[in-house]
Amino acid sequence: MDYTDKLKNFIAIFLRGLFIGSADVMPGVSGGTIALITGIYERLVHAISRIKFTFLGPLLRGDIKGAGRSLRDEVDFELFIPLLAGIGLAILTLSKVILFFITNYVAYTYAFFSGLIIASAFIVYSKIDGFSFRNLASGAAGLIFAYIFVGLNPIQANHTLPVIFISGFVAICAMILPGISGAFLLLLLNQYEYMLGVLNRFVITDIVVFLFGACLGIMSFSRVLDYLLRNHEAITLSFLVGLMIGTLRLPYNRISMVDSASIIISVIIGVAGFSLVMLLERRFNYIEY
Repeated sequence: MDYTDKLKNFIAIFLRGLFIGSADVMPGVSGGTIALITGIYERLVHAISRIKFTFLGPLLRGDIKGAGRSLRDEVDFELFIPLLAGIGLAILTLSKVILFFITNYVAYTYAFFSGLIIASAFIVYSKIDGFSFRNLASGAAGLIFAYIFVGLNPIQANHTLPVIFISGFVAICAMILPGISGAFLLLLLNQYEYMLGVLNRFVITDIVVFLFGACLGIMSFSRVLDYLLRNHEAITLSFLVGLMIGTLRLPYNRISMVDSASIIISVIIGVAGFSLVMLLERRFNYIEY
């Protein structure tokens, strides 16, 4: 791969990171869903699951070169550097924007989320090979689980460091799982607006604790997910489709409270969200690694 190809690859992955990070700050939309529809999902899950920290052994023995070799063998730097840069930039820049819209234009914001989710569910469904009773049952289980889960009342948790750590651990598992929104889990844990404020104020202690919980969560959960995708892909994807459809209960509850004129505008905005995801899926299908 020459320099031009490497640069194109870097930019393509960076853009994916921007979209994934944007989804991660939106309640009801999963960054894992965006990773899936942009064609990077399985590579990401597999790359995370490959990290086993074997480079720590030679590093502790003072073998810097050996640690470097192990690190290069384990970590897909060509993926992680541009992807994390895009995700980080999107989260830092969009947190204020999302907080503004979700505070002042609740119905319209959730209508946009609905369009994203419906399109994502359609795309994931199109990736399932064949139809079977097992796939149908898996999808139904995902739908029921998500529908009940979304109906839960927010937990009145405090904002202590242990709670922030647990929130990071739980939220990252949802963020990498298409269909379940990590931001929505933070809403249920009463941490969403607080963590947006933490990002805006750049509270280092809370951010570090949250990220530590997230790192621990993603390292453990990615191995389970990698196994399921490699050995039970159709059933897993069916379950994820059900999850996405079930989570529509959240935006529906927000949109149904407005007047008829606002509902029409909400439908138009929802169609725009749907079209955006379909456009992204078509665009990224042409990019190869």
